[in-house]
Amino acid sequence: MDATHLPQGEEKTRQVRAMFDAIAPRYELVNRLMTFGLDARWRRRAVADLRLPAASTVLDLAAGTGDFTRELARQGQRAVAVDLSFGMLAAGRDMPERVQADATTLPFRDSSFDGITCGYALRNFTNLQAAFDEMARVTRPGGRISLLEVAEPRAGLLRAGFRLWFRRVVPVIGSLVSDRTAYHYLPASTAYLPEAERIADMLRQAGFRAINHRRVMGGLSQQFLATRSS
Repeated sequence: MDATHLPQGEEKTRQVRAMFDAIAPRYELVNRLMTFGLDARWRRRAVADLRLPAASTVLDLAAGTGDFTRELARQGQRAVAVDLSFGMLAAGRDMPERVQADATTLPFRDSSFDGITCGYALRNFTNLQAAFDEMARVTRPGGRISLLEVAEPRAGLLRAGFRLWFRRVVPVIGSLVSDRTAYHYLPASTAYLPEAERIADMLRQAGFRAINHRRVMGGLSQQFLATRSS
């Protein structure tokens, strides 16, 4: 699958839901293989960066099978897991509170959460601005969000190695261990993702301030931190 054939609108929502339902049983295994286990370290840092008091209520948006949810619990927070895919939620473990919902229509009251985490899902949202608007709506004033997303090193051997791994090797691993179509979609789906500056503008438009963007481990990943405006 290449970027020119990526689904749009409601067709994207439908295909993304079906794809994640299909790969749920081996989702965590493939993630560990793809990142050599580094994603666990990145999530740990992303939760700590929320800098919220213990026992804060945090929405884990696009929770998948619960990597962020469990990390939030390990760091003393109460996590509510939300995902578009029922299959992902059903395959998860140690997720006491699970809700199936679209990121653009969250079934929660205004200012329900002290913070939000979201891991590697921004490019899968059909309407990213609407998802940011909903994040702002359900986050209390002064609450924090910490978002992880894929990135690409800017230059040199690291960039060349990343492209070879992500665009060539990862689809092969995914095909062998899980679902071929899904793991060919993964590299192509980065075409949905706006540049970091645009994402920061969208967060600002939604109602966040103190927006910070950092590249993780030489650009293998990226993180957005922001605070809900008063």
